[in-house]
Amino acid sequence: MNYMGARAALKQYKQVDAHSMVEGASPHRIIQMLMEGALEKMGMARGFMVEGHLGPKAEHITWAISIIDGLRVSLDKEKGGDIARNLEDLYDYMVRRLVEANLKNEPAILDEVMDLLKQIKEAWDAIAAQEKPVSGGA
Repeated sequence: MNYMGARAALKQYKQVDAHSMVEGASPHRIIQMLMEGALEKMGMARGFMVEGHLGPKAEHITWAISIIDGLRVSLDKEKGGDIARNLEDLYDYMVRRLVEANLKNEPAILDEVMDLLKQIKEAWDAIAAQEKPVSGGA
């Protein structure tokens, strides 16, 4: 992962309410926060979509697209190899589907993209859990 690319992508997300959480965050945590932010934006877009509020829906989808694109550009394809290339393809697919969801006003497409990102996030969260030091007794 390209740390500086992830930090640059996070600038947009920081404007919401995560400023204090970003300072001093590890690269791994920044990616988690980006994923959380994209999921939040898609969830909000879905609510606006269902309620018929097209302006805010489009704004939140656009924000989610920006975050996902930030995740895509932060991939380190040299170190990440096939996994990074596969993630890049998946992020590209997600962006295309989000554009389609916005145009067609289809909550099911948002659900699909959220499910895909949740799966990636679960795997990413599992890595973080493995990296935590184990404190034990005697």
